[in-house]
Amino acid sequence: MNATDNDLHIMLVAGEPSGDALGAELMASLRDMTCGRVRFSGVGGPRMSAEGITSIFPMTDISVMGPREIIPRLPLIFNRIRQTVRHAVIERPDVLIVIDSPEFTHMVARRVARRAPSVPIIDYVLPSVWAWRRGRARAMRKYIRRVLALLPFEPAFLRTVGVDCVYVGHPAIDRLPVQGAGRRFRAEHGLPEEAPLLLVLPGSRLNEVKHLIGIFGETVTRLAKDVPGLQVILPVVSHVRERVEAEVADWPVAVTIVEDEMEKRAAFDAATAALAASGTVSLELGLARVPMVIAYRAEAVVGWFALNILKIPSVVLVNLILDRPSVQEYLQFRCRPDALAEGLIPLLHDTPARARALADLDELRGRMGVGGEAPSRRAARAVLEVLDLPPS
Repeated sequence: MNATDNDLHIMLVAGEPSGDALGAELMASLRDMTCGRVRFSGVGGPRMSAEGITSIFPMTDISVMGPREIIPRLPLIFNRIRQTVRHAVIERPDVLIVIDSPEFTHMVARRVARRAPSVPIIDYVLPSVWAWRRGRARAMRKYIRRVLALLPFEPAFLRTVGVDCVYVGHPAIDRLPVQGAGRRFRAEHGLPEEAPLLLVLPGSRLNEVKHLIGIFGETVTRLAKDVPGLQVILPVVSHVRERVEAEVADWPVAVTIVEDEMEKRAAFDAATAALAASGTVSLELGLARVPMVIAYRAEAVVGWFALNILKIPSVVLVNLILDRPSVQEYLQFRCRPDALAEGLIPLLHDTPARARALADLDELRGRMGVGGEAPSRRAARAVLEVLDLPPS
């Protein structure tokens, strides 16, 4: 269908691959729920382009992380901010949706709110303001009409500072293993059906792997002595695989390394328990019903910052969502092989501790809305509500 003046005009701005994925899924749901009477503009990557957006400029111009990458590109980044704001001011879309990457997208949002106040602005993915201070969240009232939250505790937090927020669900809900994937995974890899299977996830960044892979290896060595028949699966991303393969060569048990995303999901379904670096993977494990122990060790300054500055009782999303310390976490000086092994042993056997962990993860799945409407459709519905448009 060709775009017409009567079509809903939605502008989206994403700044990194995860935002591109969210934006693409949202665009597909919006098209479906408006019977195709919608056109898109803004900034996106390949997945959003496949859904019909012509990006104002390549998203890779702003997909940078850390001071070493950002500082040399500041002139380009500020130029892209001005370019994006100018597009919004000239085009006057029915709504502007900024997706994650708050360092870029919120600079755009604030400027658009000043220069085109009639354009409602929706923020998809709340910046982690709940881990910092309420003042930062309160400032969003000046330019954000509604937040689409990925985590179920975020709306209650934002209500305390007067920001409208709707829980739409985390994309990890759409990445759950298919039924029977675990049994097939064990059969394909020659893993005994009843053998205890430990997932080891030392992180997706080389720096994380560097700090954790040795500790995780010593933990596996201890477990191999106490857990007969232990099997180990280690999912990796491509850029850390070589480092991981070199490290696990001396481990006392054979390690099955998987890189394919579907194999990773199947491994989650096959697993008995997991030892993982802190991060979003804890939520993915929880939604897949894998009891886990979470560990993290970083440079002293970074570790001190995480433990003393962030205003949160836990770094594990499962614990924050359940509002209790369900998953054991071992950070910095507590991240030791003996402690990690001690925490894992009860989860690798049929014990009351394992039963409690599984019950907690079932509660997590309920709170996250597993089995309900897809997050992208909930998000599309929340967008149309702002525009007083019922879904078709």
